[in-house]
Amino acid sequence: MEAEFRQKFGSEHEYTFLSLLFDDIQPDKDHKLVYDEYMAAFELALRTATALFFYRSDGYFGFEKTAKHVVFFETSSQSVADLGKEAPLTFGFCGLPTLLNRPLLEVSLNDPENAPQLAEICAALGTDYRVVQDRVGLVTPRVVCMLINEACYTLQEGTASIQDIDKSMKLGTSYPRGPFEWANLIGVGRVYDVLESLWQDTHEERYKVCPLLKTMHLRGESFRLAE
Repeated sequence: MEAEFRQKFGSEHEYTFLSLLFDDIQPDKDHKLVYDEYMAAFELALRTATALFFYRSDGYFGFEKTAKHVVFFETSSQSVADLGKEAPLTFGFCGLPTLLNRPLLEVSLNDPENAPQLAEICAALGTDYRVVQDRVGLVTPRVVCMLINEACYTLQEGTASIQDIDKSMKLGTSYPRGPFEWANLIGVGRVYDVLESLWQDTHEERYKVCPLLKTMHLRGESFRLAE
């Protein structure tokens, strides 16, 4: 994710990358230290650890009287409202592996009144963006993980092989990756987290985790792409 983050936002910014085990985090100490030194933080919850990506700027994006700290939280498996964060400017964003380095930064607002500040921040970061509803799964994670889940049902039923399903999706829909290739790159555990969170939020059958995918998640396995 560090490499993808640098690719997304470019080399003209100054970054600090920090990874902490959840059990070792001291929010008052760790977050205050870095928030006092950097203007914008991107926080990723990576199952066993949290990764913090900081962007440093000498200015305050033109609204220093309103807020000093800007925090983006990866919200594929939760909404910003669920987090209950109280940073002056808090946003959600899509930060799953392979889904960050795209022309549009997918973001959600904790407070609609912060839309003008978000525009300034994204301009300073040099990225276009698109605001989506503050819901579990945002848009892209919801769609991609649902497709992976459906592919798992197809594989579980013996309808087609992993290789055939991946090849069919790439050739038939022009997807950049097949669903199983995508699952491995995102991480089977993260795909499970998104789907389980969507199921708990909506109880819609399309998000009910396929037993095969759940088993692979519990075993810590990835899909075997080569025959």
